[in-house]
Amino acid sequence: MSFDVYGMCNPLYDIQAELTDEMLAQTGFEKGGMNLIDEDAQKALLARISGNIVNAESGGSGANTMIGVALLGGTACYTGKLADDEHGMLYAGKLREKGVQLFASPGVGRTGTCVVLITPDAERTLCTYLGVCRDLGPEDVDAAALIASQYLYVTGYLWDTESQTARSNGVKVALSLSDPFCVNRHKAAFLDIASDFVDLLIGNHEEMQELTGTVCPEDAIRATSELCDMSAVTVGSSGSLLRDGDTIYAVSPFAVDAVDTTGAGDTYAAGLLYGLTRGIPLDQTGRIAGYLAAQVVGKLGPRLEHVNHTIIAGL
Repeated sequence: MSFDVYGMCNPLYDIQAELTDEMLAQTGFEKGGMNLIDEDAQKALLARISGNIVNAESGGSGANTMIGVALLGGTACYTGKLADDEHGMLYAGKLREKGVQLFASPGVGRTGTCVVLITPDAERTLCTYLGVCRDLGPEDVDAAALIASQYLYVTGYLWDTESQTARSNGVKVALSLSDPFCVNRHKAAFLDIASDFVDLLIGNHEEMQELTGTVCPEDAIRATSELCDMSAVTVGSSGSLLRDGDTIYAVSPFAVDAVDTTGAGDTYAAGLLYGLTRGIPLDQTGRIAGYLAAQVVGKLGPRLEHVNHTIIAGL
């Protein structure tokens, strides 16, 4: 079987809680950041905010994107390490329910979990315990499925990837920078990977500016021309920029009352990958991606349950 996109990332079970700014400050975590914490620290945090939990579901950046591709009508598969526990079983069941083919051998331990702290401005702060995600290895990759895909999609949360296998077999590689935290930690590696393996680089303006050493989104996307053929920079409520070679497209934003930004970038990436694998012009692909991301921001949770294909076709 062939696929539009083969996704690799850390599968994380999301636990979302709504906190005031004062409550977030008391946790000691910086608003909008991504924090890797150990199991005991996460358990202590959950005990502290248990009364503010509003949602729990399978998440993880790459899985959100693969589910988005499938929701749009594309074909997607996914590799990530899950434990043989309750969260692992729920996670696997949700992916299959959404039409995503799962390639995952069970690991020993606990499935990774991400506590998402949402403040009234819709900003999210991530507190992640990776669990068995850290045990993902080359033996977990289905090489036949990877080679039979148009794109390999990996995220900054899983920066050491099977990019070499993909490129040597004509599979294009898309990399999402994922978080300024990841870019700051792995900047040198990201630059090397982008230059050597990546066809499409995706990130928000903070991530791209950090990676390229620039001070504005326009300069950042131009600077990526030295790294890869195509790139996309999201600029929050100002829309996004897309580049193909030396041609840059500015995509206007879609108005939405922000509720929760979790998963917006993942869904934007899903729209991009769907459009590119369908041969849709890049400017229209950008509008599809921006529209979908806005729909996610307007609801609680990291992904959409359905899409209006009539609206998408008219964008």
